[in-house]
Amino acid sequence: MIRTVLAVAFALGISASASAQTLTLMKGIDAPHYDAQRTTWGPTSDIVNMFQDTLVALDWDGRTPIPYLAKSWTVSADGKTYTFKLRDDVSFCSGKKFTAEDVIYSFKRLKDPAVKGPYAWRAGNIKELRAPDPYTVEYELQEPYSELLLQLTMFTNVIHNKESVEALGKDYGIKGADGTGPWCFESWHPRTEIVLKRHDAYKWGPSMYTNKGPVKFEKLVVKIVPEESSRVAAMMAGQFDITHQFPPAFIAQAKAAPMLSVTGAKPNFQLLYFGFKTTRPMVADKRVREAMSIAINRAEIARAMLQGNAEPAFTFVDKDALDHDPKSAGIIKEDLERAKKLLDDAGWKPGADGVREKDGVKLQPRVYYTQAGNTPRVAEAIQGYLRRIGVHWQLQPWDSTIAAAKMAEQDYEIWSVTVPYLSAGDLMNIYFDSRNIPTPNRMNWKDAETDEWLKQGRSALTEADRAKYYAMVQQKVMQEHLWIPVLNINMDQVANKKIKGARPHMIYQNTFYKGLDASL
Repeated sequence: MIRTVLAVAFALGISASASAQTLTLMKGIDAPHYDAQRTTWGPTSDIVNMFQDTLVALDWDGRTPIPYLAKSWTVSADGKTYTFKLRDDVSFCSGKKFTAEDVIYSFKRLKDPAVKGPYAWRAGNIKELRAPDPYTVEYELQEPYSELLLQLTMFTNVIHNKESVEALGKDYGIKGADGTGPWCFESWHPRTEIVLKRHDAYKWGPSMYTNKGPVKFEKLVVKIVPEESSRVAAMMAGQFDITHQFPPAFIAQAKAAPMLSVTGAKPNFQLLYFGFKTTRPMVADKRVREAMSIAINRAEIARAMLQGNAEPAFTFVDKDALDHDPKSAGIIKEDLERAKKLLDDAGWKPGADGVREKDGVKLQPRVYYTQAGNTPRVAEAIQGYLRRIGVHWQLQPWDSTIAAAKMAEQDYEIWSVTVPYLSAGDLMNIYFDSRNIPTPNRMNWKDAETDEWLKQGRSALTEADRAKYYAMVQQKVMQEHLWIPVLNINMDQVANKKIKGARPHMIYQNTFYKGLDASL
């Protein structure tokens, strides 16, 4: 197999790896833009985390917030006011000095209704932001938010330069964006290439890195290579230095290749699921949703589609994630005959062509997803399983640069993404709070109990109370079969062995994260 891939590489004219002063990274999916406040899209987040920074960073354990732009903080007894002490030696790529005013501007912009920030909730329900001096921010909430520090590590909450935002206007995040990160935004050619350059003044890396800055390469060139075979060929031939989107089917070959190293991000919470838009009549009945979920064989999909580089997912939240509820693990039980009976009981009867019908409508839901990555193969596999129970999935893949916009149109019964998350509360608050309708709550799930339990979990002052309420949410949404959890996807980083120190991080599919320790 390796010889075949190399033959393809040389046939394509792939050259040797880049110069010592340029680090080359390869992705399979591009983003619609690189303005972190206006998207939920993972392909935006990994690039943003390279050229912009957050108040706090996430340590390697995936659970512990550590100082970053904020060098320390205190929390009031009632859990409502966080006082952040900022570093005084930070500057943007433009040379502008970083101060408390940049923090206040960034969070006010995030909460501005005109921005329509789908992840604005990650910053909590802000009552007031104050700057008593240039390097202190008083961050006052309407109510306690038990995961605020954890959420402040996320790309949504990076700090922006007002001057850059206003100068670029609608082109912010497209033609440029200023940041305090270890890399600076230089150029973007959609679906082709993102170029970042070294931020020479950068010296404030978080404690998790040995090198506090600057980075050890002059440039970082990120190429978009959608075709899986081409990504394999390029890494095998040494065209690229590093990728976190190496096709799982070829991970075994990468591990055997003498020029490559494969390292898994640990821990890793990355769920491939299919969600139901519950307001569409075809999937409004819980029995129909459950039937589709229990008619598939997740273990077979993991083996056949991802060559074992994933684990079957029977819950929405991984067992190792913070506040996972063990009781949610027994709700989904694969059973082909029960699936057929559920559809019979729901009134969907087999038609002449084998596809079930009800009131003259065939049970053939429209399914949206991004055409790159693992989802296309998994969708096709599920389509095959569901034919056995009389369901025909109409598959509609979209290019990654327009997938978010197409999903926003909501002209589907089912959609799929692979979602990275930090904890049970993170995942539940993203998708199941009715405030997040129509996106990211694409199920259009509006339930008073769910909303109240999420609120109680967010505002809990003890870990026990937080876990209790998030467990209640997990059990309810699982019992409603709002999603088909399919696979917990491994997150592997494949690198040329000449690259040292590039430890993969788990945060939101951002294995490279800051890349401060990467070197030759």
